Amino acid sequence: MILGGFLFISVSVGGIFAWIVSKLFQQTTQGLSLLCGGFLVGLLALDIIPSALQIYQTSGILLGALIGYLLFQLLHQLAYLTTAHAPSLYLLTIALLLHTIPLSMTLGNTLDNSSFGVSITASTILHHLPEGFALTTALLSQGKQLWGLLLVFITLSVCFTLFIWLGHSINLTNQAQSILLGISICLLAVTSLFEFIFQHRRALPLVSFSTYILMGYLLSTLFHILV
Repeated sequence: MILGGFLFISVSVGGIFAWIVSKLFQQTTQGLSLLCGGFLVGLLALDIIPSALQIYQTSGILLGALIGYLLFQLLHQLAYLTTAHAPSLYLLTIALLLHTIPLSMTLGNTLDNSSFGVSITASTILHHLPEGFALTTALLSQGKQLWGLLLVFITLSVCFTLFIWLGHSINLTNQAQSILLGISICLLAVTSLFEFIFQHRRALPLVSFSTYILMGYLLSTLFHILV
């Protein structure tokens, strides 16, 4: 529960930073959406994909990516049938939740190793700062109220705690973790490209369109350097 509380603080700090950035952009919905898309692309390119390829099995990641794409198509259709809002926030939440599972399971497996456990716990908690930023930016880009983030952040924290406990109790194979991470990577990639970027390619001039994406990528680079 303590670790879940730290994660909640981490994503909340990321969310506060996103709110500050949104004020600088005067909450322009297209701009915030492109900013979020560029940020997610940077998060994938600089952090998530290199780490995944280094630690997990490539075959499992590719299989997970295929499953993730099929899942995206299904959720995409269901979300548009059941709500008038774009499904971006729901898809992003699912992707980040799946991304949390192998990380928290790994953390649970290392709890008995005090020195390594402290190190990986600190890095995992800090790793969720950009996730809080991405979720908050996605919500603001759709013009929704910030109170809804509280439920999302609590859900992530509870799931993080639950899968740490499961990781400490059972041993999830590397192949299974690789598949989960592949699903997460694919959902993050297609959501950032199709929901946050391509959807607005004609809404703004090319220069503004490119600038927002580049600024999001640079913000992701800043997070990568700091955490």
